Amino acid sequence: MSRWERLKQLDSVSLQKLDELYSGEQLPMAVREYLAQWIEDQDWEHASRDTSRAVVLFQVLLENLDNQYSRFMQERAFLMQRNFRRFKQDFQIYQEDPCPLAETINWFLSKEQEILEAAELANEYSLRGIEEQQDEFDFKYQTHKMDADAAEKNEQVRVLQQMINRINESRMSFLSQMSSLLESFDSLLCMVLEELEEWKSRQQISCIGAPDDTNLEPLEKWFTQLGEGGFQLRKFLEKLEELQGKLSYEQDPIKVQKPILQEQLDLILTSLLKSAFIVETQPSMPQGRGPLVLRTNVQFSVKTRFLFKVPELNHAMKVTVSIDKEVPQVKGYRRFNVLGTLSKVLNMSESMNGGMVADFRHLTLKEQKVGGGGKGTSDMSLSVTEELHVIHLETQFDLHGLSVSLETSTLPVVVISNSSQQQSAWASVLWFNMLRADSKNLLFFASSPTASWSQFGEMLSWQFLSCGKRGLNSDQLDTIAQKLFGELPSYHSADVASAEFENIRDTNFTLWVWMDGILNLVKLYLADLWHDGSIMGFITKAKEKSLLKGKQCGTFLLRFSESIKDGGITFSWVEYSNDGKHNVRTVQPFISADLKQIPFPEILRNFQIMEAENAPVYPLQFLYPNIPKAQAIGKYYNEKTGGERVSVCLSVCCSLSLSECISVWTFMASELLSCALTVH
Repeated sequence: MSRWERLKQLDSVSLQKLDELYSGEQLPMAVREYLAQWIEDQDWEHASRDTSRAVVLFQVLLENLDNQYSRFMQERAFLMQRNFRRFKQDFQIYQEDPCPLAETINWFLSKEQEILEAAELANEYSLRGIEEQQDEFDFKYQTHKMDADAAEKNEQVRVLQQMINRINESRMSFLSQMSSLLESFDSLLCMVLEELEEWKSRQQISCIGAPDDTNLEPLEKWFTQLGEGGFQLRKFLEKLEELQGKLSYEQDPIKVQKPILQEQLDLILTSLLKSAFIVETQPSMPQGRGPLVLRTNVQFSVKTRFLFKVPELNHAMKVTVSIDKEVPQVKGYRRFNVLGTLSKVLNMSESMNGGMVADFRHLTLKEQKVGGGGKGTSDMSLSVTEELHVIHLETQFDLHGLSVSLETSTLPVVVISNSSQQQSAWASVLWFNMLRADSKNLLFFASSPTASWSQFGEMLSWQFLSCGKRGLNSDQLDTIAQKLFGELPSYHSADVASAEFENIRDTNFTLWVWMDGILNLVKLYLADLWHDGSIMGFITKAKEKSLLKGKQCGTFLLRFSESIKDGGITFSWVEYSNDGKHNVRTVQPFISADLKQIPFPEILRNFQIMEAENAPVYPLQFLYPNIPKAQAIGKYYNEKTGGERVSVCLSVCCSLSLSECISVWTFMASELLSCALTVH
């Protein structure tokens, strides 16, 4: 929630001040409205003194104005479209020197802050006014009791009644203001909680590779501002109670309304506090495949954060860890104990921005020894990698008389006991979080729903983005869909089942096993070539022939093998016979064991075939569509060629023992053999 939204919730007097502030054209109110969050997130004060920073912000401002202009065009909002075109033209006067613009925007933001602070002070002054009225009444009342003259007493009673009436009006007015503030507080909190839910959704898919923003600083700022404001309102109510204790009367509005307001405020504050306690970093192992897959007896970490920064509670709130408070009654469902440092305090020294964090880094899980894996009331059975477990974190908030128990939980984790279960466990994590399933549904895999192809394809793209910094394009996704579903006019209505993402047509392995092997190749050996787009990757043999047909001799492309279960990469090139007929040739795929011995760029660099009279020919000349091989891949070559490395090996053998020479010769032979690959 932006400051602009907070300003819009203020009373009519404050809104009038805001309207007067934006009455000119230096910063149009419409620009402030539509770019509210971006404007507030920038450091305009710094930019006003730093030309290079001001230039960057100026260019981004123009881009944002263009984006809004395009949006209004699509919405056919003619008036706003016209206005934003004019706004951009007006800002062009800062083209040569944008620092004054940064200074202007910073000035507007500071004036907004003054309006906010003034609105808060107005309530304090109102409360002080009531207190001063009561003090005056008390003084006159004490004088009245000492006065013996009957006529004087009657006059004093009349005056005292008038004073009581004014006090009553002031109390009613203040209580009305408090009620309005509570409504605004509740409304603002609802907006912040919506933002928090969106953040949690982004965090969930970021766990499986989505490039979403999971920065918590804006939420932390909003929770802190609202929390501080809420406790300020509590102080106002406490002051009202104190004033009531000094002076009360029949039909005193404080007696009736204060308890109601107190209950409403404490409910809203409690909701804020409970929501502010979150899991910042989901459970993960240091050397794990990804988050949310844990292995018994292997350390894992999890980090929690309290978004309401309260310096008074630094090192005062102790967080404790547990697992599976509510175990599903399923036969064989495993139970675990959490071992390690099970309690830590929230403190401001473990985060970069001074947030209240408890970072658990040395936790392990140990399975409880229960016969048969534990008894259950259901005959349902789940595999190890379909069982879902939850880590719980609890703490206690105590401040200014408000005590609230706080609890948060991680996303469901899959617990394995052997590294051979890693692949299937990660598939479960991908499936659960791709569908943004309810984190409390621990029996999700008892009846897992299907996924649409668009969901599934997006998730696959995230995997390649994570390990190779480049996702999948539409052509690559269509090739994968065709492999899974066969030839269809469109895959938009196709669904994928969760059984490890279904078997691939005409193979005996699942899509996920095949895809995971390819991802492993990319991560370990092919990341650079994948990132720069050299690897086409997913393409059918028919499409491959179509693309290479008509290309100059020696044009080649790189694709993943369709038949190797654990992942392989191959290349095909086009050549022409004397009569002009083209022929596409392909080598046997290279698997992980091959690429571990020889880098793939070196294989491409040195690949040769033996033609008539054993004359070596280097057939790979141009990376598709027409990039010279050295230009496309040369930057990844080792400094020495394969032949040079063999020469080095031969010269070194002279000074080695027989066994050492045999080892060197074995390496040399593998280098030479790599240049005479089987062609079919």
